Amino acid sequence: MKAIESNLYSVFFENSLQSLKHFLTENKYSKVFVLVDSNTEIHCLPLLQDALGDIEFDVIEVTPGEENKNIDFCIGIWKMLLDFGADRNSILINLGGGVITDMGGFAASTFKRGIDFVQVPTTLLSQVDASIGGKTGIDMDNVKNIIGTFTQPQAVFIHNAFLSTLDPRELRSGYAEVIKHGLIYDADLFAKIKSVKPSGISPEFIYRSVEIKNEVVKADPFEKGLRKILNFGHTIGHALESYSLQHDKKPLLHGEAIAIGFICEAYLSAKKNKLSKEELREIIEAIRAVFPAYKVAKSSYSDLLELMKNDKKNTGGKISFSLLSKIGACDFDNHCTEEEILESLDFYSNFKN
Repeated sequence: MKAIESNLYSVFFENSLQSLKHFLTENKYSKVFVLVDSNTEIHCLPLLQDALGDIEFDVIEVTPGEENKNIDFCIGIWKMLLDFGADRNSILINLGGGVITDMGGFAASTFKRGIDFVQVPTTLLSQVDASIGGKTGIDMDNVKNIIGTFTQPQAVFIHNAFLSTLDPRELRSGYAEVIKHGLIYDADLFAKIKSVKPSGISPEFIYRSVEIKNEVVKADPFEKGLRKILNFGHTIGHALESYSLQHDKKPLLHGEAIAIGFICEAYLSAKKNKLSKEELREIIEAIRAVFPAYKVAKSSYSDLLELMKNDKKNTGGKISFSLLSKIGACDFDNHCTEEEILESLDFYSNFKN
């Protein structure tokens, strides 16, 4: 069993969940709760039950989907914890993707001023990104993760078997975050990952991706500096994700939205931060080989800009970006004008191979 040590917790990689059972037994929690959505209750909870054996727990279920990652569902979680008699020596196991790990972490970090929680991520996206780093959060008024805390889990348990429950679109969404870690930090990882399809993601890719995020977070746990590089592609990507959630019959998944953000923000990197035209084309070709084109309507531009203006990373009233200087290196606190941002959206829409 491999483990990565973070500042305050460990990330366990294994083909079972026996270390989770050992963790719960060793810490002697008064009550154990498992947060699921209707998908992970069917496909993932049985694996967890088998692993925990005779450890008793209560299940709290929420409706899946980013549109439900809000204060109303948090209130429901808090009420269930109260009804089940949770005290400050209880623990919440968040069994799910990014919505569950984000919202479950927030609910636990605020209930009775904080109870312990662990993350058991079940999607590729949550394994390589959302469950790592101690960010919790919910959305408000269509702004992603605008309410939240920096609270570290007690541990993260990554189990490869959960990935077999995912459809190809969910795998592709998580693949985007692995690409990002290569683009901002490890050119060799990017070179390797672009040669495999999402279905070919191996445990070694997941391990290296978590390792990169952990190294960055350990250096800057509260996002004062270096950790901001993890936001590459996310300023424009989050705006597109929020807009799509409100306007599309089949909304963009997180990874699909930030993949568009990669192309737009790579264009801005070439315009403002030394990324070469050759590497810009290499990035675009890698993204387009996996992610289908999305029509960004000009009628959405003003709404997208408003969403970006509300981004929590902004400073001094300016829209902030993390931009590449080359593949494998990223700078933060770059400011772009509205005209430059719209130019990048036009570039995405008009780019011809």
